[in-house]
Amino acid sequence: MSHYHSYNEVPGVFPYHPPSEPGPETDPHHPEQPCDDPNTEKTRVVGKTKNNTLETVKEMGTTQVPEIKSNIHCLTIVGQIEGHLVLPPQNKTTKYEHMIPQLVALEQSPEVEGIVVVLNTVGGDVEAGLAIAEMIASLSKPTVSVVLGGGHSIGVPIAVATDYSFIAETASMTIHPIRLNGLVIGVPQTYEYLDKMQDRVVRFVTAHSQVSQEKFRELMFRTGELARDIGTVLIGHEAVECGLINEVGGVQHAMVKLKNLIEEWKDRNGVPLQ
Repeated sequence: MSHYHSYNEVPGVFPYHPPSEPGPETDPHHPEQPCDDPNTEKTRVVGKTKNNTLETVKEMGTTQVPEIKSNIHCLTIVGQIEGHLVLPPQNKTTKYEHMIPQLVALEQSPEVEGIVVVLNTVGGDVEAGLAIAEMIASLSKPTVSVVLGGGHSIGVPIAVATDYSFIAETASMTIHPIRLNGLVIGVPQTYEYLDKMQDRVVRFVTAHSQVSQEKFRELMFRTGELARDIGTVLIGHEAVECGLINEVGGVQHAMVKLKNLIEEWKDRNGVPLQ
């Protein structure tokens, strides 16, 4: 036989209610303290959580990343340009299968009116680099490139593919013949293929810059400047003097030039200025 015991509530003693920590919903001095009136709408304080802040610090090194809505899109090409072969995970890479959809989307987006391409690349896959350069050159919208740090090897065609190009005073560009790493079939057709691919690079660079084919080939096959190799390293003003890059400058110069190109493009196409 079960016995049930009933307990009478004793105010302040039983049942026991532990005190809660003061906060936005319990602090009596907080202006947004909820009331018991069911007709009154309750409000909450919404802010950035601690976990989100720590994640931003870990990924970006800052507590907050500024977000700016602009008609100019920044396209970054850094590290090594990855083509048909996947590079080791410790390599910083720019994957061409990521770049091509971006360029198609930028061409179609009505909000984007200009594109600035920032380069700091050591080069990479020749066909992937040429594909990116060809797509940048075929965009209908104004484009400007900035070489920061380096725009080496196949990064040279990408740098000159835009409507106007800048290079930082301390940035460098390496011009050298096309090379293949790994297993190569030693037949005459291999040399002919490399020679035709090299002609593609030379024709593209000379068609989109002020450097002549004779000057570019002379820079490409110059000996004694690079260790165990042939080629030339151009730094800042040297790239401008030979006609490869339009002007020495940085991000500020590129943005001013791009805004001017956008205004000219709007006038030419009858687009109203915003």
